[in-house]
Amino acid sequence: RNWWTAEDKAKFDALTTRLGEQYATYEPIAGYHINPGLTMGENIGDASGVAVGLEAYHLSLNGQAAPVIDGTTGDQRFFYGWAQVWQSKYRDEALKQQVATDPHSAAQFRVIGPLRNVDAWYDAFDVRPGAKYYLTP
Repeated sequence: RNWWTAEDKAKFDALTTRLGEQYATYEPIAGYHINPGLTMGENIGDASGVAVGLEAYHLSLNGQAAPVIDGTTGDQRFFYGWAQVWQSKYRDEALKQQVATDPHSAAQFRVIGPLRNVDAWYDAFDVRPGAKYYLTP
């Protein structure tokens, strides 16, 4: 049974279309772009995971401000942690194969793809219009 309302489905379709357009611009290796038709489920999962993880982190602070450690805020450390999880190095042929067949986006775009959709990331790193990874709302 389909439990979605027509309005919910239309909103979901609009958001996933926009997310797909974002990911389609990513080119992990010259001539090979992310195929959002292949990766959309995982792209949504990554974006949701970052959002839920950040919310859980904020809840764990019990209303207290996160300490600034060595000049780094709590939110910055959270986002650095997300980026570190996806550190990788691929040979060109392996990366081409991954882009063509893997339902996950290439690692570097599993970092920046979701983060560009999180308001707190913009605040944490003072990302403004004109910056390389700024995504127009």
